Amino acid sequence: MKRTATAHWAGTGKDGSGHLTTDSKTLNATPYSYLSRFESGAGTNPEELIAAAHAGCFTMKLTFLLSSAGFTATTLDTQCAITLENGKVTSSQLQLVAQVAGISQDKFEELANEAKLNCPISQLLNTTINLSYTLS
Repeated sequence: MKRTATAHWAGTGKDGSGHLTTDSKTLNATPYSYLSRFESGAGTNPEELIAAAHAGCFTMKLTFLLSSAGFTATTLDTQCAITLENGKVTSSQLQLVAQVAGISQDKFEELANEAKLNCPISQLLNTTINLSYTLS
């Protein structure tokens, strides 16, 4: 399986602008710029997209692990914060709020940590990955 996206840019790094498009068109000429990346301008940025990818990938990996262990999540809500410092992604912070009936705290922690370590985006990132969670 391959997934693709394209980036278009015109101008300098600080004064130019661009857009991102995915094959699925979920992103379809979605704007990005210096302002959207490093300040608070309109549009997206690579770090925001990494955060979305990591939150989604981790959550889906956890659902598969829960299913394999005989559990079904009522809800899993994951927020991911990507930190960019001095031109390098220095951390990914996953914050999970989960409702899973019948699972022990220890079993949930085991499966959540396995998802953190083994989801494809976690394996792709060369950074510190932290996980905090609330289970109810």
